Amino acid sequence: MLNRRHIRIKVMQTLYALHQSNSDQVQIGEKFLTHSMDSIQELYLLMLTLMVEIRKREADYIDISQKKHLATKEERNPNKKFIENKVLVLLTDSSSITNKVEERSMTYWQKNDQYVQMILDEIKQSELYKNYMQSTVRSFEADKDFIVDLYTEIIAPNERVYEFLEDTKLTWVDDLPVVNTLIQKQLRQLKQKDENFFVPRVFKDEEDKEFALNLFKRTFLNSRELSKEYDGKTPNWDKERIAAIDIMILRMAICEMLRFSSIPVKVTINEYLELAKEYSTPKSSIFINGILDNISKELEADGRLQKIGKGLL
Repeated sequence: MLNRRHIRIKVMQTLYALHQSNSDQVQIGEKFLTHSMDSIQELYLLMLTLMVEIRKREADYIDISQKKHLATKEERNPNKKFIENKVLVLLTDSSSITNKVEERSMTYWQKNDQYVQMILDEIKQSELYKNYMQSTVRSFEADKDFIVDLYTEIIAPNERVYEFLEDTKLTWVDDLPVVNTLIQKQLRQLKQKDENFFVPRVFKDEEDKEFALNLFKRTFLNSRELSKEYDGKTPNWDKERIAAIDIMILRMAICEMLRFSSIPVKVTINEYLELAKEYSTPKSSIFINGILDNISKELEADGRLQKIGKGLL
């Protein structure tokens, strides 16, 4: 679920949070980082179960309408194509999703059901929904295509969902693109023979988890030594003028160059340039690129880059 770039973002956010709070407690940082990384699975489950709750809300509405004393012909014989959508049923019946939700005692949508109704109303007013309900085609592929489009066009970019996530847990705003991309990919890959919808692990493997914790600890505990690597190499920048987030990025990148022998220097520089473009000032990526390029050449000349394997420099 978490790729290396997103792990770097999580570490950067943790270092920045400790900087802002003037904390020197590594244990606090580790706890913050671990919780931040783990919570991405909670966001993933939240976005999946939104579709489940929308289906349940519509099923309840149909059930109540059918039981009305003066029900109309349409209410007595409703179009159940949406609630019988094979992908939505698969998500609803997934033991993998259900077990993880119960494990985490997740009740977000139950406590904030107004959002479920708002999204359902938006869906039912959309041309996408109307065209799907009017179509006589009944197949797994047609159902899947509809849900992929529904998620991509209405749920993933929804401003109300975004506001809810931002109010609930601020770090989720950065996690949302990763989660949305993963869900869209999983939905597209579904087959009719699939009997369950599996929830992926937070980390691809233990190596990625160790990378996250080691990158944080090695950067945090060696911040003074790492700072010395760029001190005096910023002639056009006063120390006080360098943005705090740029300092975190520089320290992390230098730490990665020196302490992570299997990661190529070019990969390190490119990854942190992307972080600078996304999270810092417009000029930061140019500034950071120049500093890291000079530092990497100096470290290589001094024989301090201990990289394993060919092409790692």
